[in-house]
Amino acid sequence: MSYNAVHAFYARDARPLALVLGTNEIASAVAVALRRAQYSVVLCHDPFPPVIRRGMAFHDALFGDQATVDGIRGERAESMVEIARAIIKPDSVAVTPLKLTDVITMRRPDILIDARMQKHRVTPDYRGIVRLTVGLGPNFDTGGNCDFAIETHPARVGTVIREGQTEAADGKARDLGSAGKERFVYSQRSGLWHTPVDIGMRVFKGFVLGHLDGVPVHAGIDGFLRGIARDAAPIPAGVKIVEIDPRGRRAKWTGMDERGYAIANAVLEAIETHAARPRVLEAAGAPSFH
Repeated sequence: MSYNAVHAFYARDARPLALVLGTNEIASAVAVALRRAQYSVVLCHDPFPPVIRRGMAFHDALFGDQATVDGIRGERAESMVEIARAIIKPDSVAVTPLKLTDVITMRRPDILIDARMQKHRVTPDYRGIVRLTVGLGPNFDTGGNCDFAIETHPARVGTVIREGQTEAADGKARDLGSAGKERFVYSQRSGLWHTPVDIGMRVFKGFVLGHLDGVPVHAGIDGFLRGIARDAAPIPAGVKIVEIDPRGRRAKWTGMDERGYAIANAVLEAIETHAARPRVLEAAGAPSFH
């Protein structure tokens, strides 16, 4: 497909284009919801913070691995030609390392969702670039850097913020089974991460999960690996690199969880509130996401 062919494809594509920043499990849940609501969807990877819940995300598609979430496939796309090929396929979304500025050169997205979950970083203002911007998690202000914000704090997850700010990150982790913050392993330094283990593996307290900058990293509790940074990933200091699910047979490390569903549905609610969906799709009865 040539550049001109790609341009012609975008020009005649009747579906609205949604650009999701991030390839983590929340970004992926949102992408699934949008694809089922008949949007063309592109996920743009951001290296910070590292993605650990990879069994629940499209992230591994960036490396040529199979990545499917609730029946929707992530297709690696390293150019606008490959993006066009990916989003035209049924039940597929494009996953790209290209930056926002690269993607919008071909077609201006209708909706931009910032799902990078950067809890302690200043969030850019993308209003004016697209018709509607939705920010997920801390550091979003509907009067300053987005049109709508979605709360991700455990006490208010999925709340649509129409006026005001989302809650700041408080450093507290919601409980999962019998474990809270102790189910995570944080990087104590920056460096290259190497690990021989992967999502879903049974581990025990003290087990060596991998090495960061040559220093061994140990499991803090018993359980199953719900999340772990990909082997050979560069890791900054002070971020989550491992999550262990202590729930035994009830442990879950693939698909979508309740939090992902709640946030994805909230994004659709914000879009519908803004009347961003084209009337032709409403008249056709575009499927809702539940």
